[in-house]
Amino acid sequence: MSEQNKAAAKRVFDAWNMRDLDAFEEVVAVDYIDHDPQNPFADTHGPDGVKQLAQMYLAAFSDLRFLVNEQIAEGDFVTTRWTATGTNDGEMMGMHATGKSSVVQGITISRFRDGKAVEGWVCWDALGMMQQLGVVQPARSAAT
Repeated sequence: MSEQNKAAAKRVFDAWNMRDLDAFEEVVAVDYIDHDPQNPFADTHGPDGVKQLAQMYLAAFSDLRFLVNEQIAEGDFVTTRWTATGTNDGEMMGMHATGKSSVVQGITISRFRDGKAVEGWVCWDALGMMQQLGVVQPARSAAT
């Protein structure tokens, strides 16, 4: 079951890369809950919430790509370490396009039931992305 769950977790990232948002119906349960604190659509459960999130990011980063770096599975859980790259060429949550590129690292923990994700926890470098886009100033050394 662990290998099947890993494949299903990877399928989510592949769907983003292929812009195949209907594929979320295949791997995301109707009662899916996203625990990502950065997700403005977290209250919309199931594939529809994932689609809304994907549409927002794909509109903001039209060349967005995910690379699955590593996966670890145990029981009903799959942990996926990923890297996302893209150029901010569209509006996102009220922020105008910057035209800058970013490389972001993240980890997603997914819980599966009957081959579909039912919960997800995402931790990713949102601050680093905003710094790369020039929206937030990078940290400075206390010595300067």
